[in-house]
Amino acid sequence: MDRRSFIKNGGLIATAVPLGMAGSSKAVQRETVKRTPSESLVWLDTQPNAELNRGAVWGMPWAQGELDTEQALMLINESGKPAPMQTWPMAYWPDGSVKWTGHAVCKAADLGPHFSIRHGSALSSMKALSNTDPSKTEPSKTELSIHSSADQLVVNTGSIQASIPKQGNFIIGEVQREGQTIAKNAIFVGSVQTEPNGTDSANSIKFKSDISAVEIEQSGPLRAVIKVTGKHQREDQSQWLPFTARLIFFAHSDEIQINQTFVYDGNEQEEFITGLGLQFVVLQRDPLYNRHVRFVGGNNGLWAESPKGITGLRRDPGADVRRAQIEGRTTPPLEQWNPRVKDGLHWIPTWNDYTLTQLSANGFVIRKRTKEGHAWIDADQGHRAAGTAYLGGSSGGVLFGMRDFWQLHPVQIDIRGAGQPESEATLWFWSPEAQPMDLRFYHDGLGQDTYEQQLDALNITYEDYEPGFGSPVGVARTTEITLKITGATPSRSHVTQWAQQISQPPQAACQPEYYLNAGVFGGLWSLPDRSTAKKAAIEDRLDFQVDYYHGQVDQRHWYGFWNYGDIMHTLDIDRHVWRYDVGGYAWDNSELSPDLWLWYSFLRTGSAKTFRLAEAMVRHTRDVDIYHLGDFKGLGTRHNVQHWGCSAKQLRISTAAYRRFHYYLTADDRTGDVLTEATQADSALSTVDPIRKLPNTEAMPGTDRIQVGTDWSAVAANWLTAWERTGDPKYRQWLTQAMQAIGQHPQGFHAGTFGYDINQHRLLPAPDSGPKVSHLSAVFGLVEINAELIQLIDIPEYKAAWLEYCRLYNASAEEQQASLGEVFNNHLRAPHSRLTAYAAAQKDSKALAKRAWQEFNAQQEFAGLWQGEPWLVQQLSGPDVLNPSTEVPWLSTNDAAQWGLAAIQNLALVGDYLD
Repeated sequence: MDRRSFIKNGGLIATAVPLGMAGSSKAVQRETVKRTPSESLVWLDTQPNAELNRGAVWGMPWAQGELDTEQALMLINESGKPAPMQTWPMAYWPDGSVKWTGHAVCKAADLGPHFSIRHGSALSSMKALSNTDPSKTEPSKTELSIHSSADQLVVNTGSIQASIPKQGNFIIGEVQREGQTIAKNAIFVGSVQTEPNGTDSANSIKFKSDISAVEIEQSGPLRAVIKVTGKHQREDQSQWLPFTARLIFFAHSDEIQINQTFVYDGNEQEEFITGLGLQFVVLQRDPLYNRHVRFVGGNNGLWAESPKGITGLRRDPGADVRRAQIEGRTTPPLEQWNPRVKDGLHWIPTWNDYTLTQLSANGFVIRKRTKEGHAWIDADQGHRAAGTAYLGGSSGGVLFGMRDFWQLHPVQIDIRGAGQPESEATLWFWSPEAQPMDLRFYHDGLGQDTYEQQLDALNITYEDYEPGFGSPVGVARTTEITLKITGATPSRSHVTQWAQQISQPPQAACQPEYYLNAGVFGGLWSLPDRSTAKKAAIEDRLDFQVDYYHGQVDQRHWYGFWNYGDIMHTLDIDRHVWRYDVGGYAWDNSELSPDLWLWYSFLRTGSAKTFRLAEAMVRHTRDVDIYHLGDFKGLGTRHNVQHWGCSAKQLRISTAAYRRFHYYLTADDRTGDVLTEATQADSALSTVDPIRKLPNTEAMPGTDRIQVGTDWSAVAANWLTAWERTGDPKYRQWLTQAMQAIGQHPQGFHAGTFGYDINQHRLLPAPDSGPKVSHLSAVFGLVEINAELIQLIDIPEYKAAWLEYCRLYNASAEEQQASLGEVFNNHLRAPHSRLTAYAAAQKDSKALAKRAWQEFNAQQEFAGLWQGEPWLVQQLSGPDVLNPSTEVPWLSTNDAAQWGLAAIQNLALVGDYLD
């Protein structure tokens, strides 16, 4: 059974079942291996709220040879009892054993703050841990089912039933609870105009989703995933903005999670999006005074009113009546009301329409009106809205919310017709009250018509410009929305608690020791160690850097629809701002691997703050910084003022090396899509030559070229990830051939560039023309991916070539001359100390180990590290800055990410030689 079939047809629940293996029809034969300790899992941030009963998904690694595809797994809760779980394989070791598993539970809070996944005999383990007969335990039952007919799917969770049309405009037809239709006609909507300024309704064209395919990706027993693909259809029937939406259901749950990704494929000079969102209808059955509208603000604040308010009137309907409406309960019968209010209800205005707009990260406004054609009334304002609202009545409605709502501004929530039999809610990913989405390039080229002019400008602004390359066509964005179908108006506290978990969904994680013992990701880290003064200083500095960037996100307002998740490259110490408007010094776009620094930092510490910073970065870079269609498909964009602005379209940005951590730790479906896209990204080398602007570029065998540094590290990461995810031997074959080609070349990694046969995925040896070394070759994942390749595939000549490169990069001029016949610049000396450390560990060389620490200490900015200096942190406020801020004048992404990786890897590889 292959992976896709396994996912579609089930998993395991309570009593475990074997994990079907991709690419193999029989169990793997191997020697018995030592089991890793049975470590408990924990919830990051806070434990899931027991009143909400939300589902959760995560990934877990296994040491090579530890988990056979025929072995069983079971989930043990805090009380030592078995709990229901759905499991699927995510990746495999070379011997066929399972490397990563994905797991889903439908009631995360039931597990307690600590829980574990164990393997072995499911029956014996369950009997040992529980007094109940495992064949009769309640958790083995599930209500989740999917029925397919010619025109729709119907998902029944046991709490709600949702119909999903297979064609047409609606992604959800209707949703029922206890046999009663609560909501219907969920659809993606939007509008576009031809002018970039203002909102011109006369010039605006509306569009809506149009479905092309519906696919069941998971069918339970605890979690079901329905993938809906299509495009948006304009009023003239033309289509654009392809989208993928996943509808996620959990057993016994009344929630539907909708994760929508759209890809921009328009003409940025003529098509300006003026609205983009999800719209649905709520059926109203209650009297107007028993209907309710709620908006969640920040800090657990709640704005809650009824379309027909009965508080604050000149005449009092009665304390019990007022209290019921405020609490969202059905009011007492009318005959129990004050007759003067009961008889005068028709004089109270009915407020039909409500709008909450959050056009920046720092303020939202709530307005309401009685109906179209009449004025809007200001209702309230606040700082940061949670993006959660309720529309319905005391007999049921929809509680809905968007993750990262204010962070992804401009956003908006509209409620229309709250006093009508059918009310309409729209959650806008792009607010129609904001300025139109303008994706045009930010300058006119400044006369940079030739490569010579472009390279000359690069020396000034650090921006690699080329006409036509600053295109947004192919960039994407993902929005996560959850609908909760209720049988009553939720309590005020329930609404705010639910909003908190929408903003920060439950995320399970293993203990750092477990990740380390599993041997995944090359083993290039160790656990934090403060046993000596120097180690403690490094650990303190590592913590400081994460805290600093976490704080900078908020202080510098690194938010917005296209920006949130990224960080800036370098500070302007004169203006006291990051260089947001200076070429390649602005948005980082994964430059010099901050993604890797954050993920390795999380693995070794288990820090929730670090995880959330890394997660937001991946959710941005996987969508916005990579092209998913068009001329540059498969490539990413180098750092720039705009995320798609730089003409350096490169594999080093789109590499799977940066996103596989997130996929394996969270089992995120969208990140999995992007990893699949990357599998064939090397074909883009025939579209864009990454070194096309360099003078005296040598001809290579074949028609294309591949750099053995940044290109190869990306391609290797893409193929390695595809191989371990699918078990398909062709990816190992591609890797093996390439590794042999590099290893057998006389110059090895110093060859610089190889020819490349895209059709055969083969590296073609270039002429031996002397060593070529770039300071960028090893700082975009090459170190980390090579550690895994050498661990997994035995190619002695490849390992030898890599160790030689590691030894020589920071070597003395005399050593370089003796080995290579010439001397080259070893820029980024401190970050490359981890290459020396790797060679030291592999060769068991004390001399190289000591040299690695000398190189690490050589960078001037870190000279005061051992003396405990405060790293020149400045707290700024007053006329020098717009807002109070914290500043470390010399710190950039180069320093933070590459120093962080060097510190982490040196401690792991040669930590004993630090003192």
